[in-house]
Amino acid sequence: MNSMHTPIPVAILGSGNIGSDLMYKIRRNPMFDLRLVAGIDPSSEGLARARELGHRTSTDGAEAVLEEKGVRIVFDATSARAHKGNAPRFAEAGIFAIDLTPAKMGPSVVPCVNMSDGFDAMNVNLISCAAQATVPIVFAVSRVAGVKYAEIVATVSSRSIGPGTRQNIEEFTLTTQRALSQVGGATRGKALVVINPADPPVIMRNTVYTVLERAAEPEAVRKSVFDMVRQVQAYVPGYRLTVEPFDRGDHFMIGVEVEGAGDFLPTYSGNLDIINAAAVAVAEHYSATIN
Repeated sequence: MNSMHTPIPVAILGSGNIGSDLMYKIRRNPMFDLRLVAGIDPSSEGLARARELGHRTSTDGAEAVLEEKGVRIVFDATSARAHKGNAPRFAEAGIFAIDLTPAKMGPSVVPCVNMSDGFDAMNVNLISCAAQATVPIVFAVSRVAGVKYAEIVATVSSRSIGPGTRQNIEEFTLTTQRALSQVGGATRGKALVVINPADPPVIMRNTVYTVLERAAEPEAVRKSVFDMVRQVQAYVPGYRLTVEPFDRGDHFMIGVEVEGAGDFLPTYSGNLDIINAAAVAVAEHYSATIN
């Protein structure tokens, strides 16, 4: 990242927990000039927080983003339904949209796997928190020996799952499952999500099972996975291995956990932190291509 670049004007659409955490991440990043935090609820705590920090806010939602002069990137943290309506309007206005909803309007991007794939489009999708955590591991194994079947189990705290995710849990799971193949490189994939009500809350933990297409040296798999973990840690410092690649005869098992940075959300909300960190990483890379 080159701090000599002119900061890119950006906006956040959505003033809930995701939008609030993004605000803290973006405001400390010298690559960005946060011009606007927009929502639709006049009583929003997120908008009040943004005003207290000196940021311009609006309750006019997407209209405010479109009217704000100079905005080059918008982080859309609203809902799938809202984003499907917003996306074509942002594209027409020349605003690059980073979609944090399940709308799946543009190319699916996992920063350390296919960062540049979506930059011919004006809209990219970050799939899901489970995909951001597990697709890099599936891809790391796939590039060594091919993966004919990948299965992931993502366990997250009940407190870190909002009503939107709960209402769309099947779509969330299927979207993650498809990404194991489309981005991770597996021939076939399956995703399971466990919402854990434990108190104190657990941090995000993920178990990845990969059945290989061909024989591979365990050390080659380990090396590839370790390298990928380091790449994820470059933008998600709380991402770490809990179970190193373990050969179980017909498959490898790998465990990773995600501890949040605690910018706004609790550190146990690693599932929310990783998708926000991925959004910032995508925005940094896109900014470098236009600055």
